[in-house]
Amino acid sequence: MNAVSPSFTIPDSLNAKQPAELTYSRRDHVRLMTIDECATVMHGSFHDIVQQLHAGDVLVLNNSRTIPPVLRGTQGQQTIEVRLSRKVGAQTWEALIVGDMFQSNETIRFTDGVEAAVTGHGAERPLITLDFSIEGSALLDFIYQHGEPVRYEYIDDSFPLETYQTVYGSVPGSVEMASAGRAFTWQLLEKLKSKGVHIAFVQLHAGLSYYENDKWPSPTNHPEHFRVPRETASLLNEARKSGTRVIAVGTTVVRALESAVTEDGCVETREGVTRLYVDDQHTITSVDGLLTGFHEPEASHLHMLTAFLPYAKLMSAYHQALEQGYLWHEFGDLNLIFRQQP
Repeated sequence: MNAVSPSFTIPDSLNAKQPAELTYSRRDHVRLMTIDECATVMHGSFHDIVQQLHAGDVLVLNNSRTIPPVLRGTQGQQTIEVRLSRKVGAQTWEALIVGDMFQSNETIRFTDGVEAAVTGHGAERPLITLDFSIEGSALLDFIYQHGEPVRYEYIDDSFPLETYQTVYGSVPGSVEMASAGRAFTWQLLEKLKSKGVHIAFVQLHAGLSYYENDKWPSPTNHPEHFRVPRETASLLNEARKSGTRVIAVGTTVVRALESAVTEDGCVETREGVTRLYVDDQHTITSVDGLLTGFHEPEASHLHMLTAFLPYAKLMSAYHQALEQGYLWHEFGDLNLIFRQQP
């Protein structure tokens, strides 16, 4: 595994602390840095994406909808913060327990008489598995009624769950927003469709991207549920035959599509759990471009970008982003990368 070595530091002033509609007045008024097929870097507005994409291009979106995964329960007199990460079964979730007072052999009690018991370890430490006393739609309803969005330390204020949604997210399951698509409005999507850009959907339910205390998920052991529907697979295969470009909106879309690629390079209808790790050792065959946010050096999302262009050129572009004052994280600005041709 060829990991990306950190070579930059994000100043606190560039951590996006509030949604774009408060910073720029509209979701789709964020900034856009484009890196074309020749690794030329261009700076502009997200509205420029209408000019960057051509008639016939296929834009692939993740339609997973964000749930509020932070639940607060008690053990005795202690308050316990539970961050759900991945649904494993009708009543079972992998989760992160935040804090030092947690007792693994004691039931966690929530409001409305709901309880959860630790039943084992998750895919990796420090995740554990929790079995709730309710299941299915009743559990999902409980999560929506009593949960809160994940809020990391660079966000100063609480925002409602709707702030952490894309406009097109329709299938509940992600515990963190598929943030690369947040800037799209229906108006901008209609402009792209009017130009002849095709819109397709996949689904990948994103798990926690950070475990607190300077711990991040292992990129090779971070299972996430995905689904590539038949109509999307067909559209992408037709695009590949005709030489039309496919642009993924977010690293989650790349992970889902690359998990559905056959040996002959076609995308097939597929649903399941993926552990695929995409970095510069992985040859991407399903997409030609990626719209993504800016990623901290410890994040595996950054490793994926080296599958699109060499590490040195990526770091050169990222240093330009720092110099130009682009904003980082889920409420930040965006980066459109086209895969460098061999």
